[in-house]
Amino acid sequence: MALAIELAKKGHYTTSPNPRVGCVLVNNNQIIGQGFHAKAGLAHAEVNALAEAKKHYPELIQGATAYVTLEPCSHTGRTPPCAQKLIDAKVARVVSAMVDPNPKVSGRGLKMLSDQGIVAQSGLLAAEASLLNVGFIKRMTVKVPYVRCKLAASLDGKTAMQSGESKWITANEAREDVQRLRAQSCAVIAGADSVLFDNAKMNLRWSQLGYLAKTYPENKLRQPLRVIIDSQHRLTPSLELFKQESPILIVQTFAETHLENQQQWPHFVEHIQVKATYDNKVCLRELLAVLAKREINEVLIESGAKLAGAFIEQDLVDELILYQAGKLIGGDGKNLVEMPSIQSLSQAKQLKINDVRMLGRDIKITAKFERE
Repeated sequence: MALAIELAKKGHYTTSPNPRVGCVLVNNNQIIGQGFHAKAGLAHAEVNALAEAKKHYPELIQGATAYVTLEPCSHTGRTPPCAQKLIDAKVARVVSAMVDPNPKVSGRGLKMLSDQGIVAQSGLLAAEASLLNVGFIKRMTVKVPYVRCKLAASLDGKTAMQSGESKWITANEAREDVQRLRAQSCAVIAGADSVLFDNAKMNLRWSQLGYLAKTYPENKLRQPLRVIIDSQHRLTPSLELFKQESPILIVQTFAETHLENQQQWPHFVEHIQVKATYDNKVCLRELLAVLAKREINEVLIESGAKLAGAFIEQDLVDELILYQAGKLIGGDGKNLVEMPSIQSLSQAKQLKINDVRMLGRDIKITAKFERE
């Protein structure tokens, strides 16, 4: 199963909206086939493992054990059900790390196997396997994506000079790591302020992927959906954001059709309306629910202090990633996040720091928010 988990990681940047899955076929303590799911619409891990076994050890497939990181699917989606493929192959046993949280499966795959006399079990390395698909699991169970918030600051917690100058607080290694975060994310969320101030593109830049660029040929990684909150309708088609042809979602609190029609928006830009809060701001919880309906598993927030702070204040962020540079800015530089509702230490958001490492000259801190 540990090998199957490692195989599943090969689809880390490519499988969404599908889960990352690996499979290993074993007969008489001999590995006869391995496979992983690479991309939605392509063969699933079990099918690829069976294909490899058929090529090298066809006589050993019958009676084999399949170790799969996620319960084999029992429904027909873009591809036929994997449970049926394993039944047809006459394997003797299927061990899944965890039950599929997708309500279309959720135990039906294992039942389908056991009904045909195949020993079907689950729970082996379940915790490790669940880490492969935190976004998929959350979307299936809570109906919102898994949300990461990326921040970069000096050692004294400043994200920019008082003038707004911020390029670059962190060094190349940290910026490359951010590109890899974008690559694994289904969507990147930013506010209009951030886009306008830096004339930012918010796209995945292959040339800045570092070591990952050696694994994936140029333009083979999909661009994440760029989600820009623009309640005041300040974006214009002339911005750099719109020169990269990949899907963009402009989010507003109410439709201003006459303003939109005055602009010649590129064909890949979509305007959507999300309900407003009492102070006429985009309801962030509603936005995440909308993205989940669009099969968005993992979201990366790359924004300024106000929007990042709003997501955190409302307990909508699962994981915080902070890049901290060995610099002191001092003065009245811009703060990391703004959370005006927090007035006492007892209200502070508590995080569990899971990882601290050096990236070149900078520190990368990964922490998860603790919920009661």
